[in-house]
Amino acid sequence: MQQDKKTEKYTEKTRETSQFCTKKKGYDIKQTMGFYRGKKVFVTGHTGFKGTWLCRILLEAGAEVTGYALLPPTNPSLYGLSGTEGDIRGVTGDIRDAEALGKAFRQAKPEVVFHLAAQPIVRNSYANPVYTYETNVMGTVHVCECVRQSGSVKSFLNVTTDKVYRNREWEWGYRETDTLDGYDPYSNSKSCSELVTHGYIRSFFREQGIAVSTARAGNVIGGGDFAEDRILPDCVRAVLQGREITVRNPYSVRPYQHVLEPLFAYLFVAERQYEDGACADFYNVGPDEGDCVTTGELAALFCEKWGNGQTWRSGGEEGPHEAGFLRLDCSKIKNRLGWAPRWRIGEAVGKTCEFTRVYMERGNIAGEMVREIKEFLSADSGELNGQMKENAEGLGCRK
Repeated sequence: MQQDKKTEKYTEKTRETSQFCTKKKGYDIKQTMGFYRGKKVFVTGHTGFKGTWLCRILLEAGAEVTGYALLPPTNPSLYGLSGTEGDIRGVTGDIRDAEALGKAFRQAKPEVVFHLAAQPIVRNSYANPVYTYETNVMGTVHVCECVRQSGSVKSFLNVTTDKVYRNREWEWGYRETDTLDGYDPYSNSKSCSELVTHGYIRSFFREQGIAVSTARAGNVIGGGDFAEDRILPDCVRAVLQGREITVRNPYSVRPYQHVLEPLFAYLFVAERQYEDGACADFYNVGPDEGDCVTTGELAALFCEKWGNGQTWRSGGEEGPHEAGFLRLDCSKIKNRLGWAPRWRIGEAVGKTCEFTRVYMERGNIAGEMVREIKEFLSADSGELNGQMKENAEGLGCRK
């Protein structure tokens, strides 16, 4: 098939060579917020932790948001506590149900799509591998089909994970060109989700002129996460119950970052590729090297920020296999798009503690979310440069 000028920018060479991503403007997230005003945006997994935060950002930006997801996966849930369900058009449905998803897509007629719906817990994937693969692989197929058939979508971002790579316990960060081959059912299903997206790009999206990227983000922390088997939610539960924190695998290294970091990166990537399709690619999104810490160090930092004599202890390293050392090389998104993280790990943990106190006092959750979003937006380039200098002198990644 003869390619026209609209689709020439989607050649393999374009996707592999950063110089073709033109009109570089740097990481101006206030301008990104303006881009979404009035845009029709479709979010799968909107009832989850990250999905709720993303919807709240989009509402602040003035977007017209449609969400598609199961009921909130936890009780309590950030989605319910924040009142987000009353502010967007939410559709309750299973990502495995292609017919229901397609109906929601046709009604929404979105211009921008963010695919977050997933079974996201490693340990749960060992207990329910079939459900995990059905949700994370076939769910991606169904979303890709809806995008392909929509006629309205111009920008699509599939959110996967830092765990898509074959983990070799390297002490350096994984790059986007490293082998996709997650170990456990969750990680492996997300590797498959990446490959599904790559196949649709080559087979359909490129010729249709639809800009598509994937984002492989590190571990997120922040207020409102009530999931099981996650370190900071476990810390918060211990505080609420007045007991000592127990930490599994305290020497495991992870690229922890505040939830607003990857979410604004997703919004930024989707905006950039909407304006310039050559910017569509596969991107790692994680903290700077100085903020790559062990799980035990993160727990200790939480105890320090929380105060009141809070302590933690090691719970050993029992349980199914999980990676011991995981870090991302985010050079591509930094150099190609001008992205940079804004909050250091200490500030990210501090914000989580602030949010938790609001929750404990039965305060205004939506108001706290908006406050943190505005603080994130207010960080200027001088603050960023100072943070990056601190990163070089701060916490070191170590086993």
